[in-house]
Amino acid sequence: MVEKTKTTLKRGLRRRLASVVPCLLLAVGISGCATPPPRADTADYQAYKQLNDPMEPANRFFYRVNNVLDTYFMKPVAQGYVYVTPQVFRTHVSYFTMNIGEPARMLNFMAEGMPRDAGTAFMRFLINSTAGIGGIFDPAAALGYKETDTDFGLTLAIWGVPPGPYLYLPVFGPSGARDVLNLPVSYFLTPMAAAPASDALTDFTDAETGLDLVNTRANYLAPIDQVKATALDPYATFRSLYRQSRASQIQQIYTNDGQTPPAWTQPKQP
Repeated sequence: MVEKTKTTLKRGLRRRLASVVPCLLLAVGISGCATPPPRADTADYQAYKQLNDPMEPANRFFYRVNNVLDTYFMKPVAQGYVYVTPQVFRTHVSYFTMNIGEPARMLNFMAEGMPRDAGTAFMRFLINSTAGIGGIFDPAAALGYKETDTDFGLTLAIWGVPPGPYLYLPVFGPSGARDVLNLPVSYFLTPMAAAPASDALTDFTDAETGLDLVNTRANYLAPIDQVKATALDPYATFRSLYRQSRASQIQQIYTNDGQTPPAWTQPKQP
């Protein structure tokens, strides 16, 4: 029985690290290959610094690959999912997947020096996991514990870690040298990672991950279609939207919760 448990755990870790490690290696590799234009060429150099996208050719290649995968696989699956499920079902799926991430948010808020938001995340997980039937419902919001969000990439930003170059990752999409570190952390801080390993747990984790991906893609069907239909350069538009979203999330963290010592929690420009 012990050996079976060890085997299951190793298989589950290998499966997840197989998708995460290449992204980390990619981030390290391409961030070291950036070649800025000469400083003497002032206009080009300033434009290069402003975009902070030194690996744009590689990023655009991965964008095209992802776009093909999305066009011929993810989008049709999401459209079929929307066709066979009512909005109320998709809303409860969002509640469920949000609840699974509450422990990670609680720990990240603690690391950010945001005790009230950490307490909110804890209470949301406690209430929704019990009265909310495992997170399918969101009674915590009705009790005043509104949804809050953060992740390890935002924690690093609040610690003063710069965003680094923009990255467009295979499968995962828009990211950055700082935000890519959220990929492994977000998994290892889930309740499933802390639970005893079993075949049933592995199947549940894989099913939850797949459902979350499809449900999330379904939620963005209209916005993504609009960008692709109207933007002169969809890649550049998605890059800009991603950066604006991350900057907004950082500001929202400070709006929701006052700062506490030590001084290293003081914000820097992301």
